[in-house]
Amino acid sequence: MRAVVQRVNHARVEVDEVVTGSINQGFLVLLGIAENDTEADLDWLVKKVIGLRVFSDEAGKMNKSLVDVHGAILLVSQFTLHASTKKGNRPSFIQAAKPEKALQFYEAFKHALEAQLQQEVATGIFGAHMKITLENDGPVTILFDTENKE
Repeated sequence: MRAVVQRVNHARVEVDEVVTGSINQGFLVLLGIAENDTEADLDWLVKKVIGLRVFSDEAGKMNKSLVDVHGAILLVSQFTLHASTKKGNRPSFIQAAKPEKALQFYEAFKHALEAQLQQEVATGIFGAHMKITLENDGPVTILFDTENKE
């Protein structure tokens, strides 16, 4: 699994000019599922996102988590995070999970985040063409890849 986590002041996603998810302060999480991803990868990534301390404390240091600041998550599926550009200029997506597996993991990831946050996670629509608008805060952008856990 790969995730791009952006600290945002606000973000929203639209499908066919209809807003399907929006948040104020929190994380925009772009999530890519690989064919070889496991439940252990999902659990690891949920813990990393929830525990990520990138919000400022009283001293201005990045020391608070999403839970500490009562932030929200906007989760968007993005298979292109598994693009390979090693050969030529046209990306290959062979490592990305097939839609059936990707949807199952995407939904499981969403539910695990909700259980940890004790609040609903805003989303786009899996497989749809989406337009994302955000105000990046910092900017702070963190990359996670479950193949590089150490």
